[in-house]
Amino acid sequence: MANLKVKYTDRELSWLSFNARVLQEASDKTNPLNERIKFLGIYSNNQDEFFRVRIASLYRMIELNKKNVENDVSNLQQILADALAEVRNQQNTFAQINSELIEDLKNQNIFLINEPQLDKEQGEFVRLYFREKVRHHLFPIMLRNFTSASFLTDHSIYLAIILGRSDRPDFYTYAIMEIPTNAVNRFLILPEKEGNKYIMMLDDVIRFCLDEIFIRFKYDSFKAYTFKFTRDAELDMDNDVSKSFVELMAESLALRKKGSALRFVYDRNMPKELLDGVTQKLRFSSKDHMVEGGPYHNFKDYMGFPNLGGPELENPKRPALPHKDIPEGSSILHAIREKDIMLHYPYQSFQYIIDLLREASIDSKVRSIKMTIYRLANPSNVINALINAARNGKRVTVFMELQARFDEEANIFWSEKLQEAGVRVLRNIPGLKVHCKLILIKRKETTGYRYYTNIGTGNFHEKTASIYCDSTLLTANPEITLEVDKVFDMFEATYRPIHFKTLIVSPFSTRNFFLKMLNLEIRNALLGKEAWVIIKLNSLADLPLINKLYAASEAGVKIQLIVRGICKLIPGVPGLSSNISVHSIVDKYLEHARTLIFCNGGDEKYYISSADWMVRNLDNRIEVTVPIFDPSIQKELKELLNIQWEDNCKARIIDPEMSNRYYQNNKPMVRAQEAIYQYLKSVHNNKKKG
Repeated sequence: MANLKVKYTDRELSWLSFNARVLQEASDKTNPLNERIKFLGIYSNNQDEFFRVRIASLYRMIELNKKNVENDVSNLQQILADALAEVRNQQNTFAQINSELIEDLKNQNIFLINEPQLDKEQGEFVRLYFREKVRHHLFPIMLRNFTSASFLTDHSIYLAIILGRSDRPDFYTYAIMEIPTNAVNRFLILPEKEGNKYIMMLDDVIRFCLDEIFIRFKYDSFKAYTFKFTRDAELDMDNDVSKSFVELMAESLALRKKGSALRFVYDRNMPKELLDGVTQKLRFSSKDHMVEGGPYHNFKDYMGFPNLGGPELENPKRPALPHKDIPEGSSILHAIREKDIMLHYPYQSFQYIIDLLREASIDSKVRSIKMTIYRLANPSNVINALINAARNGKRVTVFMELQARFDEEANIFWSEKLQEAGVRVLRNIPGLKVHCKLILIKRKETTGYRYYTNIGTGNFHEKTASIYCDSTLLTANPEITLEVDKVFDMFEATYRPIHFKTLIVSPFSTRNFFLKMLNLEIRNALLGKEAWVIIKLNSLADLPLINKLYAASEAGVKIQLIVRGICKLIPGVPGLSSNISVHSIVDKYLEHARTLIFCNGGDEKYYISSADWMVRNLDNRIEVTVPIFDPSIQKELKELLNIQWEDNCKARIIDPEMSNRYYQNNKPMVRAQEAIYQYLKSVHNNKKKG
């Protein structure tokens, strides 16, 4: 429960509260069975990242503050203790939900079985599969030969194995072996029998066939127990000016693989002698977080759990909706020149962006394409389109952000591919990440050069665009396009500050701009005028903006916030935030768009942004917020937010207790993501033919 003597919810506990909402989706029986299983996978993946980033940061801050005897670390230690206690509570909930889901699968005649449960015919099938698909990926290491844990990765799961010999009953030894989930599917589907369907975990496939690996060494008894561990994911980069940024990044990524271990999760049935031997080799100290678990780890693989029960076990597949202002089969550039266009993923297709890049790559009048990239799919049609543009003689410039967390290696790879194709690749603005989502196309037309731009809230990533809710603006409005060109000028001038009139750009003006907008609402409220704001963000943690929201609330401004994840603001507290309500929506798609509407005395102002209200987005990144001028798009954005605010199926109330209560009212049921699809379908059903 939040302490109301303070004005802010702890960031770590707020994030864990968000992950608890993910667990709620796994337990929600109105969700199809396989979707519930996938939510367990999402929860597990989220928790791994929480340890790699947030728990790692807490350990770092505690150790740093301990070095200064004047610093009191008790508050940090309490936050860490509270966070770990909440993780343990959630893990108990996770285990309970997982057991329920296994029973629900049985009710569908789908059985998760392990090696002792195999009959003779199934055993033969598993051995054949092991020999053909698995064995050549296995490389055991004898524990006595183990010299360094640096080659073990915290994305993987491992078997700790006890090897015995019947001819020497007192002799046994230990081995470690990675379960190769990067090369082999975690789930083996066995042949159906009498209407029953069977799934076996790769872990158990390997356990069943351990004799085929070790029998030649005269070992004939085996016991295997899974474990995993989590490393500090922080990148430490030195300042050697003789090295390129790519070299420094590559070295830092190598060091990440040797980062200090923060959490060791192991099968609680692992014998103490084996556990001690493994942890000593991994150099776990007493401060490290040891977690007893079951026989299986890395439940993130549940995100790819097979569906053996038919379409009713998954969410219905919705075809992507067309956009009424993009005529089928005709020029997208022409459509953008006619009027501003906004796309909403995943309701509408990311393919429009691929088509735009493809058209620009072959249009003889297009002179250049500039683009920012933070995360990419693999394979990436975005990369293919840019390479094709370079081959067609266009001047292509890409700012590739190499410090996109956990995508650094992929982005180094893609930057090299682009350079090989003749694309100019920019990277590294000291002290800043480039997180804005921009495309700028320069075209020679009869009246001179015209710019076309795309500004969005999400990455140019085909896969996530099908599961993340984002908005993206396509415009040829010179008020916007010429300023996007200035952003790219800033990249090429190595962070030379530029004044912007239309765009709001971090780290220069974003916080101050929104402080100003909130001050205007406060002034109008004090004058007795209508005053309100509707803001949708992923995270709300910046204290100056939170304090201004508190001040606006007490001045009488009505504030509606839709915040998916971290929310340090405490709503609904008399004398502090009585006019602030916060909802959070967790559903089949990840809510990712940032949308902001200000009453502004009746002259409503609309914005979409790549930036959350967090210190990192406001002070340490290049972010772009763009005003929306087109009245029809404004109407659409407001309707989308209104639908989300009325969600009484998947919206939770953010309150001081972090209770995650579902929002309920006496109105007809509204599930926002379904309602938005139907709304956009009704708006765009009069699609024009080219």
